Amino acid sequence: MNEHVVNSVRVNGLNVQAALETIAAIKADKSLARFEFRARNRWIDGGENRSTIKDFYGAGREDCSRMSAFEFTNGEPPVLLGNNEGANPVEFLLHALAGCVTTTFILHAMARGITVRELRTELEGDIDLQGLLGLDDAVSPGYEQIRIRMHVKADCPEKDLDDLLAYTQQHSPVCNTVCRPVPVIIERAMD
Repeated sequence: MNEHVVNSVRVNGLNVQAALETIAAIKADKSLARFEFRARNRWIDGGENRSTIKDFYGAGREDCSRMSAFEFTNGEPPVLLGNNEGANPVEFLLHALAGCVTTTFILHAMARGITVRELRTELEGDIDLQGLLGLDDAVSPGYEQIRIRMHVKADCPEKDLDDLLAYTQQHSPVCNTVCRPVPVIIERAMD
């Protein structure tokens, strides 16, 4: 990190000293970098289901910082047989991607000493329902393409922003997961 960052207390709302300490701890003990995030989901009715997220393992231990779970209702619009109970799962994927790309961008801007004054992100994804419905085996049931447009105002040259955007795409965990094949195992639990 450059001298500007080390001498700053907070950049883009992030505590620089805490970031430096975290990086040093992980360099000293790589096992601290291993995390396991968890989500639980329960079907309600029709296309409505609810996910809860609370516990996770990270930094060498079970986390106990969350007193209550976060709840997210998945639903569908009427055209997809739902009642708008909540955003649908492919919309939540866009939300997760937007959040992760934004956080990754801000984190690495801080590390480079770049002050971000404004950041807005727009995402669009194209999907053909023939794949989901099994009407055409040649059509993927997932997104065909996702476009991310980031509107950034920052105190740095345009080239630095372009470099930071490319770095963000390579290092965002959600973007990386979406952009490469990741094994997903679905199995029936024996209750």
